[in-house]
Amino acid sequence: MSVDKSGTRIRRMFGEISGRYDFLNHFLSGGTDIYWRWQTVRRVAPDGNAPILDVCTGTGDLAIAYWKKARGQTRVVGTDFTHEMLVIARQKIAKLGSNANSQMAFLEADTQHLPFEDNQFQIVSVAFGLRNVADTLAGLKEMTRVCRSGGRVAVLEFSMPTNRMFCAVYRWYFRNVLPRIGQLLARNSEAAYNYLPQSVSAFPQGAELAGIMQQAGLSECTWVPLTFGIATLYIGRKP
Repeated sequence: MSVDKSGTRIRRMFGEISGRYDFLNHFLSGGTDIYWRWQTVRRVAPDGNAPILDVCTGTGDLAIAYWKKARGQTRVVGTDFTHEMLVIARQKIAKLGSNANSQMAFLEADTQHLPFEDNQFQIVSVAFGLRNVADTLAGLKEMTRVCRSGGRVAVLEFSMPTNRMFCAVYRWYFRNVLPRIGQLLARNSEAAYNYLPQSVSAFPQGAELAGIMQQAGLSECTWVPLTFGIATLYIGRKP
């Protein structure tokens, strides 16, 4: 299946739904997205005070989760190329107080061309954003480049359940119910909630995505299905 992931479309689509993005994430997942991010920061926890980078950060929820996990002991940077999403992310850290304002930053940047020197971050993470990058391998190579030696890359992404009966029910909901609710509550010209199931279905998962992570220069690549495989957490280490 060919899915249009051009930068122009992705920017416009997420810009249009930015105001309802957080609400719909929580509503359509029944709040499970919060648990998935909690699992990510628990399984790929900060170690020391080297900085952390969250790419395709959107409204900043995973970046903020990492800052809270580190208890303010390390700098956390979030990047995204959709300006409207970053406006909301910055509003969130403003509400967290002066400590968060001094230790967190959100920058406008394309994951395929990150504005950082090599070997900077102990963790480079992405939540539900890698499948929106036009070139998956190029994005992972950049994430690996800016990760320090011995550091980890964490990819939290939607996936399709492997249980046949559950998968059939989930596919029906994912393709028929979710897009209608999403489009009704966050009207946009790019059919963002039709794009969601299309992009998930077309995106590699399991061993296939772990293999791409290895091509990008990561080792010890593992993956953990979450909530019956609706989401999967992939972890790789930079040698």
